[in-house]
Amino acid sequence: MPGFRRKITKHFGDSLTPSKPYLSYHDILLTSDDIVSLKYDWLTDNNIAFWEEWLEREVLPKYPRAHIVLLRPSITFLLMQAIDLKSIGSALPDFRKTTHIFLPVNDSRDRERADGGSHWSLLVVSVIDRVAFHYDSLGGANFYEAQKCTDRLGRVLGVPLRFHQMEDSPQQGNNSDCGVYVCIVMRHLLIKRLLNANSNEKVSMSMANKVIDSAGGRKEMMQIIESLRKEGERRRSLSPMSTSSKSGSSKTPPRIE
Repeated sequence: MPGFRRKITKHFGDSLTPSKPYLSYHDILLTSDDIVSLKYDWLTDNNIAFWEEWLEREVLPKYPRAHIVLLRPSITFLLMQAIDLKSIGSALPDFRKTTHIFLPVNDSRDRERADGGSHWSLLVVSVIDRVAFHYDSLGGANFYEAQKCTDRLGRVLGVPLRFHQMEDSPQQGNNSDCGVYVCIVMRHLLIKRLLNANSNEKVSMSMANKVIDSAGGRKEMMQIIESLRKEGERRRSLSPMSTSSKSGSSKTPPRIE
């Protein structure tokens, strides 16, 4: 992976150095390193966290009655790796009114590295039905991790959760699109199956015959980021502080908050 980063940086120059902030969006700070990954590589924790933040800010507010939690990758990792689950209670959301929880699952087994691992999958938990649905775009690669996550979340919720491996989950065609699949499947299930569901009908969580355009997904996510950057720049230009701090503003990313 470092060799790939060096090649990309050499090609694009210093404008895509890993340490350079790219966009500050509410609680997420995207860097140029994240942008390189989104365009060409395996999605980072930050890429997926941004997507969840965007869904929470732009989609969920349109459905005020929804009680759905999009757990960040770092919190899912903490849930899976914590020795004592009681010790992480303050880091977890209040699940008492929650109906569904989305968890990006990573296959890292190193407690010291939240950004480790080599594969992403998606776990969707229906708290009201006490069922966990696992969507893995690489067969059953994250089967163990998803089962472990299900067991641990069930202990936090105080209820047993039945685990379902979704065999009809769309499959990726390479080794780097797993995170993109997680993001696209997440949005599809969130909007098409849960938020727009008829309360009188049973919701199917199947992804059978759903075609995933990973290249299109990467492009759409980049378009969203670039649109937010432009809006951040516009807001900064209108700020009374923009002229007095012009030299310093170039060192800080466009901000949306």
